[in-house]
Amino acid sequence: MKLISWNVNGLRAVMKKDFSSQLKSMNADVLCIQETKAQDDQVMEALNGIEGYHIFSYSAERKGYSGTALLSKEQPISVTKGIGVAEHDTEGRVITAEYPTFYLIDVYVPNSGAELARLDYRGEWDKALLGYMKHLEETKPVVICGDFNVAHEPIDIARPKDNYNKSAGYTQKEIDGMDHFLQSGFVDTFRHFYPDLKEAYSWWSYRFHAKEKNIGWRIDYFLISQSLLPDLKEAFILKDIEGSDHCPIGITL
Repeated sequence: MKLISWNVNGLRAVMKKDFSSQLKSMNADVLCIQETKAQDDQVMEALNGIEGYHIFSYSAERKGYSGTALLSKEQPISVTKGIGVAEHDTEGRVITAEYPTFYLIDVYVPNSGAELARLDYRGEWDKALLGYMKHLEETKPVVICGDFNVAHEPIDIARPKDNYNKSAGYTQKEIDGMDHFLQSGFVDTFRHFYPDLKEAYSWWSYRFHAKEKNIGWRIDYFLISQSLLPDLKEAFILKDIEGSDHCPIGITL
């Protein structure tokens, strides 16, 4: 199975940028989308005409904000929205699809925001998400992918010194959150294959020609349960696919 994750930064916007042909070229068995910025009916309307996929959407209560969607060639056994914690389940951030041999979680982790106003909330979110992941793992292995809104290590960000503990996505609390995922038995699939690869990013600011200069951050991830490692064939970043300030990332199982 080829699994791909993409923060599209507005589904209706990316649909106007050749999304349909990009979807065909990626040839994903499952595409996990973050930041749809649309209500469920708007997601279905935007994706009208997309053939060969079962489509699931989870929108935020606030219109035009956050939101996730999942496109799957295979009909999942079940699909769950949210993590079962009321305070975290109003922003459409998690869809879970159950397949015969694993759970697939599509996640859009909250950004800590300007002046780190949501940093404390972000810490609580990370703990709740990890609890949800471990609960599912009691039944079968877990694959979780999406925009985690953190550059885990200095190698994952072009300018670590300038941003450390100053910018959302590169504070110690957020880094600790990713540490806890990995210490709890999950594997960063990209670093599994490329532990020392530099300048491998998934997000670039729209400002200052950042992508042209490759001044980026790696904040999109596929994490998997240790037990799935024998089935992990590759991990990749599709830097050349345009349409968002993020590019798609993926794995093959």
